[in-house]
Parts: sequence; C-alpha cells; structure tokens
Amino acid sequence: MPFHRFVALGDSFTEGVGDPDPARPNELRGWADRVAEVLAQASPDFGYANLAIRGRKLDQIIAEQVDPAIALQPDLVTIYAGANDILRPRVNLDALVQRYDDALGKLAATGARLVVWTAFDPGRSPTFRLLRGRFAVYNELVREVAERHGATIVDFWRLSEYDDWRLWDEDRMHLGPAGHQRMAVEVLDTLGVPHTLEPLPLREIVPLSRAEQRAASKAWVRESAVPWVHRRVTGRSSGDGLDPRYPVLGRPHLG
Repeated sequence: MPFHRFVALGDSFTEGVGDPDPARPNELRGWADRVAEVLAQASPDFGYANLAIRGRKLDQIIAEQVDPAIALQPDLVTIYAGANDILRPRVNLDALVQRYDDALGKLAATGARLVVWTAFDPGRSPTFRLLRGRFAVYNELVREVAERHGATIVDFWRLSEYDDWRLWDEDRMHLGPAGHQRMAVEVLDTLGVPHTLEPLPLREIVPLSRAEQRAASKAWVRESAVPWVHRRVTGRSSGDGLDPRYPVLGRPHLG
C-alpha cells in the first residue's frame, strides 16, 4: 500500500546537512526529501513534513518533534536520534535509550509505519573511532527497543559502503550528496517500495602527497573540527535559531 503522510524527525542527518540545494528551505535536500519524492509518485494526495533540525539531542527531538509529528497523523514516521548525545564526553546510554523507548512507544501507538536507525560504525573515522564501543552498545539497545515496538530498522552500522569517505561531506561528520542518495535507496528498499534511484557517481580518488595530506588535515581541523568543538564548549548548537524545513504536510519539491 502506498504511503500518504510521511513525517521525518531527527537532527542534521534527517534535515539533509551535507546535501546542498539552494532552491529548498535551509538550502538542503537530503535522503528524506529524496524518499518523499519517490513516495509522492504513487499517491496523488501525498504529504511530507520534515521536522528535523541539526544539532538536536535526543531530549530536544522528543520535546520539540514527537507531539507535532503525531498531530500530523502520519502513516509513515522516520526518526534518527541520539548521535549528538553519544558524542558528548559523558552519556548514560541506558537512560538515554529508555527515554527513546518511551518516545518510540508514543509514535508506534499511532499505527504508523515506524522507521529507526542504528548509528554508523565510526571504526574508520580518526575523529570518532575511540567511541566505537559506545556506538556499538547504543546500537544494540536501539535494536532491542525498535523490535519491541515493531519498528523497521535501517542498520546504518552494517552499511559498509559508508567506509568510503566519498559518501561523506568534506566536514567528515555528515553525509554528502552521494551518501544521502545511498541512504534514500536503503530506506526505500527496506520499506519494499519500488523505485528507480541509482547511486550517484563518486569523485575520482586523487593520490595526495604527504604535504598535501597534512595541508588537508589542517584545513579540516580549522574549518570543521574547531568550530564543532567550540559549539560544544560554549553550549551552542549549529541549529540555534533554525526552524524545521517543512513543518506541515505538503507535496515534496521534485528535483
């Protein structure tokens, strides 16, 4: 059966950060828009809302997005939450996922098809690989609560294609256009929705000299890592002052 009302919840992953499109709100597209464009083809009355805002932690997503999502009476809900919590210096994973469990229960009680994600495997990331054990524990807890609520799981941890940095944005923290397209394919395939989406071409790998590698690493630290750390030290968020891209149901922008 086709879906008629799709509501996406979450943080930068679902907002579409890393997939620029000047013609859209916040100048982003993302995997959720790409999924909505496919779903709209099967339903003339299809509506899509995206409540995700970058930088949001799990409690913020629950407080700001769950009830508005339920009010839209969706028949498909996606939620990706917790990644920004895992990256904090300290986090109680059991308590975190218990709160996530409660939120998933509210969403599942609507009768909508509910889709949740595990977090990606940071094993190849020089920035986040020391937290790999924390990610693995979080993922197992998420799988447990998702199964309890009959949710569909997109197991990001097991998508080994994302070991290729060409699927990621230059900031090495968000998916790039090819990564968002690949995720849209995964979501549609997991839902069993027919589609014609194909992987986007990847840029050619150009070998860098050691000097070029050092220069690229310094540029990344200066342009991406330092601002990210500074926001956390000062209690700020990249999403401060932003509104949801699509707060009410509407036809998706076709592109």
